Amino acid sequence: MTKLRIALAQVNATVGDLDGNAELIVAWTRRAAERGAQVVVFPEMMLTGYPVEDLALRASFVEASVATLHAVADRLGAEGLGGIAVVTGYLDRRTDLAARTGLPAGAPEDAAALIHGGRVVITSAKHHLPNYGVFDEFRYFVPGDTLPVFRLATGAGDSVEIAIAICEDLWQDGGPVAVCARSGAGLLVVPNASPYERNKDDVRLDLVVRRAREARAALAYVNMVGGQDELVFDGDSILVSADGALLARGPQFEEALVVADLDLPAAPPAEVPGDQPVDAEDGTMITIKRVALTEDGAEAATAEGPGQAFWPRLPGPADVYAALVTGVRDYVRKNGFGSAILALSGGIDSALTATIAVDAIGADHVHVVLMPSRYSSEHSVSDADELVKRQGVHAVTIPIASMVDAFTEELAPAGFPQTGLPAENLQARVRGVVLMGLSNAGGHLVLTTGNKSELAAGYSTLYGDSVGGFAPIKDVFKTMVWELARWRNDEATRLGTTPPIPENSITKPPSAELAPGQFDTDSLPPYEVLDALLDDYVEKDMGSAELIAAGHDPALVERVIRLVDAAEYKRRQYPPGPKISQKNFGRDRRLPITNRWREHCEPA
Repeated sequence: MTKLRIALAQVNATVGDLDGNAELIVAWTRRAAERGAQVVVFPEMMLTGYPVEDLALRASFVEASVATLHAVADRLGAEGLGGIAVVTGYLDRRTDLAARTGLPAGAPEDAAALIHGGRVVITSAKHHLPNYGVFDEFRYFVPGDTLPVFRLATGAGDSVEIAIAICEDLWQDGGPVAVCARSGAGLLVVPNASPYERNKDDVRLDLVVRRAREARAALAYVNMVGGQDELVFDGDSILVSADGALLARGPQFEEALVVADLDLPAAPPAEVPGDQPVDAEDGTMITIKRVALTEDGAEAATAEGPGQAFWPRLPGPADVYAALVTGVRDYVRKNGFGSAILALSGGIDSALTATIAVDAIGADHVHVVLMPSRYSSEHSVSDADELVKRQGVHAVTIPIASMVDAFTEELAPAGFPQTGLPAENLQARVRGVVLMGLSNAGGHLVLTTGNKSELAAGYSTLYGDSVGGFAPIKDVFKTMVWELARWRNDEATRLGTTPPIPENSITKPPSAELAPGQFDTDSLPPYEVLDALLDDYVEKDMGSAELIAAGHDPALVERVIRLVDAAEYKRRQYPPGPKISQKNFGRDRRLPITNRWREHCEPA
């Protein structure tokens, strides 16, 4: 056995920022070198950010990615970092494929490169292309058909062999993992851009352990961190031995350099063999391509230990809350906004949204607008005021009664009613106008405060409640809104700080307050009942017969399905928001708006 010190760089790349991402590669490689690492691994598509979507089909972007990769290699060599082996993701292209219908334009590849000695030594591409959930990679990439294995000198005449695969190559049977087992490599490194979902961390760990045993090699799973539009990447990088023992695990939702020492089988002293085609056990052939890195500049691990190997896991709903904060922070930061603004009603949804915003970008960058109407209760105004005092956000009160009256008066000749749904929706739309006006005046990003339960059932007024640029709790059911609010207050108490959300905002019955004495339960079932049904229909895709067989009330099934299906056109116009569930409204769930299919709700 021989020792290898490896560094897993779970960092926050920005889509399209090639120069900024290149700086990150150089800076974190320097950190790894200072810690005595001989290999540093970066996430999937590190150089371009992920997902690049249709940018992959733009030749100029692909060419810039390839050119920047070589510039990074030159710079690493020039800055004395050529002795450390760097594995990083980037966007490449196949040049040997003729254009044809069905082939992504330019034949792009989701690629990984090995940089050493100031040059790009070898490259490869993702073999398994995911085409489910939020992934649409058949549209963008062509699959790879090689497994790079590089031999790295570790000092004292020893060397190890390391193979490279990419993200989805772990999630599918066969392919690079099966070929790795045939290659004899002692370590498989896997750059990833794996989005966060609730409870996915345990699934990942089980997967990594299983694949390490199948590959008969230690396995380094390196994941991206940060927000990109709807997606949030949680880091949580993992290192296991060939028998599946957990050796190191990075933090969640934080950039980190995870450094660990590995005991790996020494590579045989024989000459490096040539290319070797191997049955990948998935109906394809993969060619093992081997290279040996020169010993010039090879770094030996320092006497100092590698440092922290295990970070504490986030308990309970803390990981969901961290995902929401990360999504908001990076959406604001990466899109160049300096501040955010939202409507603060005194209710639980806007209270949680404001709290997430403050935790993401700081109270001094959060603006709230209190817009009481003639139907706003006294406690709603006082609860909103109390939150402002607790959190120190910028606040302004703009009563909307006179504005609503002016609209109603002007619309009356056209038959606009003074009561009923049109009048209720008008109040929401006036609030939307106020928010957008203040957004234009101050350059703030408008945060929409609706939750997943309301969005599913269509209880969201177009051009009113749906006004905004980003929706922090769009993928959070109402019952979880309460859970997160209670957790955040409990966390504040634990830390000896003031709970940010007034207790009355959590405990009072929810109401839109658009009519006298109005409560959500006037038109919706209790949220614990509604959310359970929505989870089965929306996230699990159960049909009506399955829902009824699962114990849901048949009349409620029929009603809720009708509400959800009828609101598809509304959801299509709703702002993006952080994905935390297995199936969010957005990239995950894509249904036609014009659609006459209806579930039949008779019992099975």
